[in-house]
Amino acid sequence: MKISSYLSKSLLLLVFAVVAVCIVYPLALLATGQLIFPFQANGSMVKGPDGKVIGSRLIAQPFTKNEYFWPRPSAAGNGYDASASSSSALAASNYALRNRVAQMLGPIVTHKDGPKAGQLVAPDIEGWFQKDTYQGSPHIVSQWANMHNSVAQGWVTADPTHGAYVDTWSKTHPTVVTQFIKDNPGTPKPAAADLAVVFFQSFSEEHPGKFPSAVTTTDKSGKSVTTIEPVNTGSDIQSNFFDMWRQDHPDVALEDVPGDYVTTSASGLDPDISLQNAEYQLDRVSSAWATDVKRDAADVKKEVELILQKHTKAPLWGLAGEKMVNVIDVNLELRNRYGAPQ
Repeated sequence: MKISSYLSKSLLLLVFAVVAVCIVYPLALLATGQLIFPFQANGSMVKGPDGKVIGSRLIAQPFTKNEYFWPRPSAAGNGYDASASSSSALAASNYALRNRVAQMLGPIVTHKDGPKAGQLVAPDIEGWFQKDTYQGSPHIVSQWANMHNSVAQGWVTADPTHGAYVDTWSKTHPTVVTQFIKDNPGTPKPAAADLAVVFFQSFSEEHPGKFPSAVTTTDKSGKSVTTIEPVNTGSDIQSNFFDMWRQDHPDVALEDVPGDYVTTSASGLDPDISLQNAEYQLDRVSSAWATDVKRDAADVKKEVELILQKHTKAPLWGLAGEKMVNVIDVNLELRNRYGAPQ
């Protein structure tokens, strides 16, 4: 057989394969998806009351209003970034993981029993913090920064106003900065984050029982102005010092918190939360809606609970796995039923 015959057959086979694999097969999949599964094939996009796309049932997004159920925390990029899907990759022995979970627990955890059963521990944390003594030693903020350098540095870099506040402090404390440079010859021009520990040591001595926190006020023109001020109450103290308070009060019984309420998933994009997590948030959500719509809190709670049950599902039609709730689905129904949150 001539070589040209082999070449022609090979060329025909190549053309057939290209047409079948690169054209026919993709078109068949596209047609099947669009005709039979159009919702899933187009990304499971969800539309709001105005008909505009507000998200996907497959990817979590942040909700911060009390009227809505909140998803799992996310370590994907700056949070819920589908282009940077990942876990925090923090080992169980890494204090950064313990600190992140503790920061979430501080403002929400409650007493389990005793005269304060059901009450938040947040006021207890603030009262303990104001005494400015941790395990018998003074200056809680200084101890916090000394024990957890990376956490103190994280506070400085978390917000531009924090770094600016430390920069301003460094100009009014040249002696402290000079001593830092002397002790750290490899850092002749320290940045704000480099000075985090000595900043908090100085701050703790000058403002015992207080922590630098953002305070928003209104100026003469009516504009909101946010500045960093020494405070002895608030969510920053409840969050940052819950772990130290807990170590000082190991015998206080606390209510359990659902694990997926305070831990991130492997993807950082999980759209579902456990039913236990949703029920943990139920009082907050229903109370906020009851206030908005000016109705009896008990009645609204029953309605929200029915919405939860409606959107509860489990793998394999309930034959296996934990019951889950899709956050965007349930929040959208709340929005449709009660209107926009105030």
